[in-house]
Amino acid sequence: MSEQQGHFKRAITLFDAIMLVTGSMIGSGIFIVSADIARQVGSAGWLLVVWLLTGFITMAGAISYGELASMFPKVGGQYVYLREAFGRLTAFLYGWTLFLVIQTGVIAAVAVAFAKFTGVLVPWFSVKNVLYETVIFGWDFTFSSVQLLAILLIVGITAINARGVQAGKLIQNVLGSTKLIALALLIVLGVAFGINSDAIQANFHDLWSATRSAAPGVTAATTPISGSTLLIAIGMAMTGSLFSSDSWNNIGFAGEEIQNPERTLVRSMAIGTAIVTALYILINVVYLLVLPLAGSPEATTLAGRGIQYATDDRVATAVAESVLGPVGAAVMAVLIMLSTFGANNGIILSGARAYFAMAKDGLFFPGLARLNGAGVPSRALWVQALWASLLCLSGSYGQLLNYVMFAVILFYVVTIIGIFVLRRTRPDAPRPYRAWGYPLVPLLYVVLASAFCIILLIAPDTAEFSRRGLGLVALGLPVYFIFGNRFASRAAAE
Repeated sequence: MSEQQGHFKRAITLFDAIMLVTGSMIGSGIFIVSADIARQVGSAGWLLVVWLLTGFITMAGAISYGELASMFPKVGGQYVYLREAFGRLTAFLYGWTLFLVIQTGVIAAVAVAFAKFTGVLVPWFSVKNVLYETVIFGWDFTFSSVQLLAILLIVGITAINARGVQAGKLIQNVLGSTKLIALALLIVLGVAFGINSDAIQANFHDLWSATRSAAPGVTAATTPISGSTLLIAIGMAMTGSLFSSDSWNNIGFAGEEIQNPERTLVRSMAIGTAIVTALYILINVVYLLVLPLAGSPEATTLAGRGIQYATDDRVATAVAESVLGPVGAAVMAVLIMLSTFGANNGIILSGARAYFAMAKDGLFFPGLARLNGAGVPSRALWVQALWASLLCLSGSYGQLLNYVMFAVILFYVVTIIGIFVLRRTRPDAPRPYRAWGYPLVPLLYVVLASAFCIILLIAPDTAEFSRRGLGLVALGLPVYFIFGNRFASRAAAE
């Protein structure tokens, strides 16, 4: 693709934008994370509370965030909103963290999920199929067929998106529509053919007796929890559900490629988030209608393992097998492959626009502030692909996600606070959309999301990773002061 300077094309319609929102949100998480949530809270009632609370927080964030999106419908999205509300330093810290772990970490994790589920159909793709191993400075490095396929997926999707936004949005529309329909069918089939009276009795006769169970492979008794311990368990459980519900903001990164962006950005985030939230809650109800929540890791049957100990946490696969028989595992593997491919397409398409905006401001490598002949930031796309591929090689993507969510929610909180700041500092600025329920809804988001971050910082299982996440943000401070002027000087020279 030619590297001649192009220009952004307003090619994204409302339907395209909704498909980008829903397609980026629905990856692998909804099919897996309910197992860990079930182990954390131990009852059907609290599992549904976790998903309902996640849905409320996500919707509150989206309908509040829309005010900023309508004020600044520019390429760069959240980076631009933070720059306008708080200045260059805060915006850089967000962009730095976005590149280092948030966007690229999610790209790597979703690509690995795609590769693992491909292994259900093609067993050669397995983490146990090690293609190369060595020791590097005392670190045992292994390269498996799963990592190979994950990297090939990232490279392939990046190459498609480097050819222009039309190619990327076509894939998103096809796969986004397909997986929405497939999820809806799974819900209908589960209700029509999978209802298990024993599971209903086990799950709904006592909705609120919360317990905590050990992860697979860990020997520990199930312990009752209540009070502050229950609140902490809910917070930790929401790491998975919030991760599954994230990326609703990615459409904002492509602000200058959207038709009628002042209206389309707000409407696509609200509609897309509402659709995904409703599907997530309904599919968890189906899980509870088909499988008992409690189970044993030693059990050999789907019902015996339950939601808590579904094989490899693949709750949706266990439900599909219960409804469709052995073919269900293959059907679900295909669905999750389509889902993760579509999610990564949307995330890869969107993220590069933020690095482009940073480079235009002189806060990142100046060479990334260029569009190719197709009107897309291809250099930013390929730099993003390179770093995401390295995260696949590192083998640390699972740990990355544990503190990615801390950084993600932290910056959402700061961004929503930006609404209050801009209402005070720019009261007369055009606001095509004003946050619904202001100031109550944005304030509720800030309070609940902040509480989630605090829980992650103090909970024993998440404190280490959350503090690392905070450390990564703080590491951006010396980078900003050491390299910020150099980036700006080089940008000015070009």
